[in-house]
Amino acid sequence: MRAYVSIWRLRFINGMQYRAAALAGMATQLFFGFVFIMIFAAFYRSGGGDSTAFPLQDLITYVWLQQIFLSLIMLWIRDNEIFAMVTSGNIAYELCRPMGLYPFWFSKLLAQRVAGAVLRCFPITTVVFLLPEPYGLSAPPSWTALLLFVVSLLLGLILVVAISMLIYISVFWTMSPTGSMLMISVAGEFLAGMVIPVPLMPEWLQRITYALPFRWTTDFPFRVYSGHIPQQEALIGIGVQVGWIAALAAFGMWLMRKALRNVVVQGG
Repeated sequence: MRAYVSIWRLRFINGMQYRAAALAGMATQLFFGFVFIMIFAAFYRSGGGDSTAFPLQDLITYVWLQQIFLSLIMLWIRDNEIFAMVTSGNIAYELCRPMGLYPFWFSKLLAQRVAGAVLRCFPITTVVFLLPEPYGLSAPPSWTALLLFVVSLLLGLILVVAISMLIYISVFWTMSPTGSMLMISVAGEFLAGMVIPVPLMPEWLQRITYALPFRWTTDFPFRVYSGHIPQQEALIGIGVQVGWIAALAAFGMWLMRKALRNVVVQGG
């Protein structure tokens, strides 16, 4: 375990070096946050949104939380180094390490996302908290809601990495990082509520999102923050998150073992 903690720490320190990229990312995220909020505000003013199902202020908070924690929740964030190892044949060096490949990659991916979020989340949070109503980020309704949000967000991060691991493992068969990303990330982010918040989806589509793991990475923690999901329901949802993490991690480790038993090293 100490080895994986050291890997996480080294990767986190390495990720903290990219401050210029973080500044550019913050500007982009603020811009897109304003764009999405203006679109949804116009949608509500036209009578298209149901303010009783999902109030506009909760929706604005939802959008800003997406931008603040983008590095933690987006499935399209990827580690090209891992993809290159599989497709070029350098995976052979990884197999020589005296540690499990699944937890090794998991630690690296977790540190990469946390480093990106730390660099961006505090400045963006400060800016959006200072915006005038109703366009600013609202505070959670209680300290309990904030605590439940932090727990559910951290579990959502672990769940995102567990899903991402399936993308990397699939490259052992597809040999196409782009194809593997498209198969999971595009559908996954839509079903997580990154394009249309889950409460605004048709009921039949909401039932599908509740049956899949994706919404538990994004939609669930953000609605816990605003109090849109009651505390009792939030506690049940946290249990569901833990169940999905255990199931996907177990499946990922099994899939990794299966891939490594049949791996053919590519390259010269």
